[in-house]
Amino acid sequence: MSETKRRMILNLFLQNAGSHRGAWRHSSTNLDELHDLKHLQRLAVKAEEARIDSLFIADGLSIEAKAVQHGPIFGFEPLTLLSSIAAVTEKIGLIATVTTSFNEPYNVARTFASLDHISGGRAGWNIVTTGVERTAYNFGLQQIPSHTHRYERAQEFVEVALKLWDSWAEDALVQDKGSGIYADVNKVHDIHHEGTHFAVRGALNIMRSPQGRPLFVQAGASEEGKNLAAKYAELIFTVQHSLEDAQQFYADVKERTAQAGRSPNDIKVLPGLQVIVGRTETEAKEKAKELSQLGSIERSVMSLSNLLGIDFSVYALDDPFPELPDLSQVNAYQSFYLMVKKIVDKEKLTIRELLDQYWVGNGQLNIAGTAEQIADVMEMWYNNGAADGFSVMPQLACGGAEDFLDLVVPELQRRGLFPKTYEGQTLRENLGFSKI
Repeated sequence: MSETKRRMILNLFLQNAGSHRGAWRHSSTNLDELHDLKHLQRLAVKAEEARIDSLFIADGLSIEAKAVQHGPIFGFEPLTLLSSIAAVTEKIGLIATVTTSFNEPYNVARTFASLDHISGGRAGWNIVTTGVERTAYNFGLQQIPSHTHRYERAQEFVEVALKLWDSWAEDALVQDKGSGIYADVNKVHDIHHEGTHFAVRGALNIMRSPQGRPLFVQAGASEEGKNLAAKYAELIFTVQHSLEDAQQFYADVKERTAQAGRSPNDIKVLPGLQVIVGRTETEAKEKAKELSQLGSIERSVMSLSNLLGIDFSVYALDDPFPELPDLSQVNAYQSFYLMVKKIVDKEKLTIRELLDQYWVGNGQLNIAGTAEQIADVMEMWYNNGAADGFSVMPQLACGGAEDFLDLVVPELQRRGLFPKTYEGQTLRENLGFSKI
């Protein structure tokens, strides 16, 4: 990473209605806009005008049919959506979630190279493994592969993708009409990869992209997930709801990155931040109260069940939280398991209490307050070894995202924590990372 002054990084998590599960029912939400491309493009343009570093689109490859009554699950496929957003923006980064569990490296390398070209060098890949059992059924499997298998596959998947992006040298494209040479054959090569999970000849059928490869993002808190991030990622999205937990995670990831032979500055930790912004504290609290009355407890139970791989619907909501299995038996998302286990071991909650108090989104830091109050918490985390920035998740997309951009971002800029202009053209340049 180039030597630049440290400053906060802000990523905006774009969701249909917002990060709160009751957001689609809120009075401010225009249901006609939930799946309207123009609405998402307008939000993206406004985020760029506010100088947000990147937009992030989550994804999933299955749906529980009984969940659809409780609100939107997922929206457009991320790479398709971000390609359309690239056409109306110029600087803001575009980060898509793509799983290594149910894709092939060649297709993923090609689509991200395409997005990087289309956007002029603004693509980012959130590298995930998939731990939802029903997703396996959509891809011809009888069960989800083990946690260890998924991360072994992910490791090789990334290795193959890197080889494919490197199959074109930066100066391979000649385009000399006079000599009739379009590309130098000595600077384009097959990769001849033969591994445990993949056999890929290559080369990639698209030239090297503006960034060389997309920015790498990772979002796992298991041992394997943190090790994968330490080896490859430039950003890591994480889930902590307390300063102490965030500090421990931050120090752990930075140490692992150093052990992997990289500078700790080469990876930036961005906790998820659920926000409701009000012009007064009372206004923010009233919005939060209204949302709490609109959320579906059944939908929250489904979310908790999917992420932990445990069917919580068989338990009564007001019974003590059931004893969780040993981590070695967890085949879903270990990051959420570890977070939930720490909470319930300490506080002895019922399922309902856990969901009401900690599961507004999926357990992220949650703040409802004025711009100054929200900026105070962000500054505290940023200055005290808990965060390099935040993945901001407005609880209301319609109005709530604009409130964060109009009120909180200028407050952070006033404090000198966040810049007012983009430093470069590509996502790497704007974040201060060197070109690959």
